Amino acid sequence: MNKEEIFYTMALTRLTNFNYQQALELYRMVGSAQLLYEYRSHIGDVIGESSPRLVEALKNWDEAMKRAEVELMYMEEHNIRALTLTDDDYPQRLTECQDAPIILYYKGNADLNLAKIVSIVGTRQCTQYGQDLIHRFIADLRQACPQVLIVSGLAYGVDIHAHREALANGYDTVGVLAHGLDQIYPYRHRETADEMLRHGGLLTEFMTQTNADKPNFVRRNRIVAGMADATVLVESAAKGGGLITCEIAQSYDRSVFAFPGNVNAEFSKGCNDLIRDNGAALISNAGDFLRAMNWQDEALRQQALTDGIERNLFPDLSPEEQKVTSLLQETNDLPLNMLSVKTGFPIGQLTALLFQLEMKGVVKPLAGGMYHLLM
Repeated sequence: MNKEEIFYTMALTRLTNFNYQQALELYRMVGSAQLLYEYRSHIGDVIGESSPRLVEALKNWDEAMKRAEVELMYMEEHNIRALTLTDDDYPQRLTECQDAPIILYYKGNADLNLAKIVSIVGTRQCTQYGQDLIHRFIADLRQACPQVLIVSGLAYGVDIHAHREALANGYDTVGVLAHGLDQIYPYRHRETADEMLRHGGLLTEFMTQTNADKPNFVRRNRIVAGMADATVLVESAAKGGGLITCEIAQSYDRSVFAFPGNVNAEFSKGCNDLIRDNGAALISNAGDFLRAMNWQDEALRQQALTDGIERNLFPDLSPEEQKVTSLLQETNDLPLNMLSVKTGFPIGQLTALLFQLEMKGVVKPLAGGMYHLLM
C-alpha cells in the first residue's frame, strides 16, 4: 500500500470529524485521499454541493497531517498496519457496507478475508447457560470446519468467552476494539489479547489516544457485523449491544442467528424476541448453523476423514483440472485471480476449467469470487 495514501487517509478521518459515512462518500467520489488533498484549494469544484463547513475543513489539512505523522510513528514502533479500502488485506466483506471505515488499524496475523467468518456477540452478563452454548458451539464448529475466523469485541461476557473458546479450539480470533491500539479495555483481558495477537489479532478504526467512550462501541458493532458472513447472538437482555449488532448485520443482508432460552430468563429475552420477530434464525447447536449456512459439505468431508474412508478424490480429471484441484488441496479457498497466478492459466481458460470442476462436483464457488474444494 502506498504510504502517502495511508497518510492522507488517516488525515481525512480527522478532517471529517470521524463522520465515517461522509469520509467514505468523499473517498469514493474522488478515489483517493491524496487527490482530495491535492485538490484542496478548489475542493468545492471537486465535491460539488456540500456544507460550507466541510468545504472549509477540507482546505486546511495542517493539524490533521500533524496528527497522522504522530500516529504513523507509533504504528512503526509497535508493528501496527493500516488497511485502507483499496488494500487487498482490508476486510473485503466490509467494502460492501455503505458505512465502511476508510481505514482500519490492525495488529495480528489472521486472514481478515478467510472464506468463513463468524461473529459471536451477546450480553456482558453471560450466564453459565451462555458459556456452555459458546463452548459447545465452537468446539462442534471446529470439528466440522477447521478454517473459521471467530470475531467479537473483547468485552466482558459473551465476547471474551467467544475469544477464549476459539483459542482453546485452535481457531484464530479477532477482537474489534472501540478504542486505539495503545490500550486494552477492559484491562483484565490483556492476557487473552496478547494470545490473540499470536493467533488472530486486534482491529480498530480508531487512532491511539482514543478512549473507549460509549458511542465508540456502537460504531465498533458495524465492523463486527460487516466483516463476517454471519452473526450469532448467544444471550441478550431486552436491549443491548448484541441486538444492535444483529440489526446492523440484517441491514447488510448478512445471516443472523440466535440461541433461544427460557422465557423467564432475563438474558434470553433479547434472543427470544429477535427470533419471534424474524430478526434471527433459531439455532440450538453448530449443526443447525452449518445447515443454514450450507457449510455442511465441510462437515461431511471431515467425518469421512475421521472414519478413515478412502476414495478416489479426483476422478476423471484432465491434467489442467488436476493442476487446479492439487493447488486447492494444498491451500483451499482461493480467489480466481490467485488461482490464475499460481496455475499460470489465463482467466478465461481458468473460468472454463472451474465450471467443469463444479459440474463434476469437485469444487464450488463461494462469496467474494472464492473457490472451495469439495472432495
